[in-house]
Amino acid sequence: MVVDSDEQLYVPWPFAPLASRERVRVRVRVGSGNTWTDESEPLEIEAGLLEQDDWVKQLISPSTIGRLDDGAPLLFGSADLDAEPISARLYLTAHGIVEFTINGNRIGDDVFAPGWTAYEKRLRYRSYDVTPLVRRGTNELRALIGNGWYRGQLVWPGNRSSYGDRLGALAQLEVNYADGSREIFGTDDSWGAVPSSILFDDFYDGQRRDLRITDSPEGKRVDSVDVLDGDFARLIAPSGPPVRITETLAAVQLLTTPSGKTIVDFGQNLVGWVRLRVHGEAGTVVTIRHAEVLEHGELGVRPLRSALATCTYTLSGQPEEILQPTFTFNGFRYAEISGVPELALADVEALVLGTDLQRTGWFESSDPRVNRLHENVVWSTRGNFLDVPTDCPQRDERLGWTGDLQVFAPTATFLFDTAGFLSGWLGDLAAEQKPDGGVPYVIPDVLREPDPAAAAWSDAATIVPEAVHHAYGDVGVLRQQYPSMKAWVEKVRSIVGPDLLWRTGAQFGDWLDPTAPPDDASRAQADPAVVATAYFARSVGILACTAETLGLRVEAADYAQLEKQVRAAFISAYVSEDGRVHSDCQTVYALSIVGDLFASERQRAGAGDRLAELVTAAGFRVSTGFVGTPVILDALSTAGYPELAYRMLLEESCPSWLYAVSMGATTIWERWDSMLSDGSINPGSMTSFNHYAYGAVADWLHRCVAGLSPSSPGYRTVDVRPLVTGDLSSASARHLSPYGEIAVEWRLENGQVDLTLTIPYGVTADVWMPGASVAETVRNGSHRLRSELQPLQYASE
Repeated sequence: MVVDSDEQLYVPWPFAPLASRERVRVRVRVGSGNTWTDESEPLEIEAGLLEQDDWVKQLISPSTIGRLDDGAPLLFGSADLDAEPISARLYLTAHGIVEFTINGNRIGDDVFAPGWTAYEKRLRYRSYDVTPLVRRGTNELRALIGNGWYRGQLVWPGNRSSYGDRLGALAQLEVNYADGSREIFGTDDSWGAVPSSILFDDFYDGQRRDLRITDSPEGKRVDSVDVLDGDFARLIAPSGPPVRITETLAAVQLLTTPSGKTIVDFGQNLVGWVRLRVHGEAGTVVTIRHAEVLEHGELGVRPLRSALATCTYTLSGQPEEILQPTFTFNGFRYAEISGVPELALADVEALVLGTDLQRTGWFESSDPRVNRLHENVVWSTRGNFLDVPTDCPQRDERLGWTGDLQVFAPTATFLFDTAGFLSGWLGDLAAEQKPDGGVPYVIPDVLREPDPAAAAWSDAATIVPEAVHHAYGDVGVLRQQYPSMKAWVEKVRSIVGPDLLWRTGAQFGDWLDPTAPPDDASRAQADPAVVATAYFARSVGILACTAETLGLRVEAADYAQLEKQVRAAFISAYVSEDGRVHSDCQTVYALSIVGDLFASERQRAGAGDRLAELVTAAGFRVSTGFVGTPVILDALSTAGYPELAYRMLLEESCPSWLYAVSMGATTIWERWDSMLSDGSINPGSMTSFNHYAYGAVADWLHRCVAGLSPSSPGYRTVDVRPLVTGDLSSASARHLSPYGEIAVEWRLENGQVDLTLTIPYGVTADVWMPGASVAETVRNGSHRLRSELQPLQYASE
């Protein structure tokens, strides 16, 4: 872009190098001096992207080997170059997951390429600059292919080949020469295939590898390859970063179980691989089993259900061998290792895997327990944002549940740069959406329900795009998703009928309400119809605002009117004159208060008072599930009971956020009591120790405790309104917004609140100090403000 000499080109953070990110979205703003005069739509700067007609190579699969139980096949070919190249780029995709080498050098540092998408409609490819690896003469090209999501087990035991029964790879190597000519090499029917050292691979069950077998075609019977039918129109470029090894953790202690097993403790529940350095005789078998917790001193594998989560290696007898998986991953803190008689702590480490998202948000307070809670949220995000946002990373599930993500999206967008990651996932949501607008419960959709429509889960179609737009100011994601958002709202309108109350169909309701029995997570206190209708009102409201943002004025007016009608129907059916809400539990009041589903101040105040009564009667313990938990503290704060919100936050008895912290949790649990107080695992069949949904409380920590909240999309304007009650003596939050770092910190001492604030250029902040009736507006720079503590005077504003 060319600008005049007196204009400025502003490209806000984050701007990742093209070498590390296939597609970079930036907002360009043009201005003169200190006055910005124009704000453009986000631009896409793309590197290494191919159109449909640019693909000339073929998707190939071994003809006779590489069947379902054959292990990972190795495809191989060559590229013969007549001259020294000046540049070369590799484009790569697969049915399965692929690791590619050129002349023995692994390509890229990404893992599980090309990732998981709605394969029938969207198949992602990756591109790599491989200029340093190719040379004049013969170049060896090899592709090792694993089952991954394409052909591995998904959802239930024995369910494999969800997308197809044959693995395949498509590679296109483009080489440019100094004379301006170009050659293209890659997969075609001239390639061959041989078995590899990987005898079995599966995300749930693990991997078996025989290191006595070489990963090369030398000395093996070569299989031919078949060219598979491939629809190049479904090939898409990535919109976010890939999965990578993001951290290495040393083992912290070796344990011997009561049964005599050797267990390594890494001190942190994580997602990734165990890397082990060993030496042993050829034929020795080393086995590594994984689990998140110990139960009575032994590896706690029951929560894994059918997943074996086991890696085995047969040693080749080399003086030193490094053991780590290739085509599986595990959620674990503990690893049981057998076959290594003299295991040393220094020989074991954990490699942390996850989508390589840039960290953008931090929080800290004066209470170490709250800080640990927040760190647990971060770790659960890191572990479950693995190519898609999964519910859990360890058992036989690991699916992109829509309900989990929609409650967590505001937290995720604060903590990490998830713009591309979530935009890509939303593209799959739209692709998987039913013709009538129904939204599957998991994305990519492997459940394949014929008529999916469940409140809070399917509402991810509207809520997640709105959260992404609010965090990054990216109108493009709204434009991309608007047809999907509209189709979902119209689907609900067709369900509810003329009274606009959503009372039919199967619902998840307030999933995992702590009062529900272990074997029936949907048996909640909240009436599913109340939850569903409240969500209907919310989705219609989001759609109306989206239509307005996109300039669709007629549709915006129509949906704004529909929102008023749904709200009126909810109030008439479910809210009494004194503010009692039908089914009278924490969740229905929280949803009503946060959604302002009231017709009068009497109802509003009555509902707040009743919620306070219920919270007090529960001993400040949580009585909400997946739907109520993200909004319960907001509801108390809004209703004028911030001290009760803090009492709930800081409660340690079960069910509470800090109960898990007191039990030594290092990630967020699926159930409030995933581990019982006696050290035994919850008897329910769904008991994960790494499930980010209840971590949505971090959004309240950022916005209310620290007091940092965007008041317009992309943090162009922010509200700074710390909720100070005396329960904490300090709190702080930092966020790398599209305009730069915004930081707020407050301290309470001798009844006085001292607040410091850093605002980047282009951002305006309205600061509401405790006790203030009006805000003080500040712009870029560092600021310091003080006030006397008067917490109850502003809590309900």
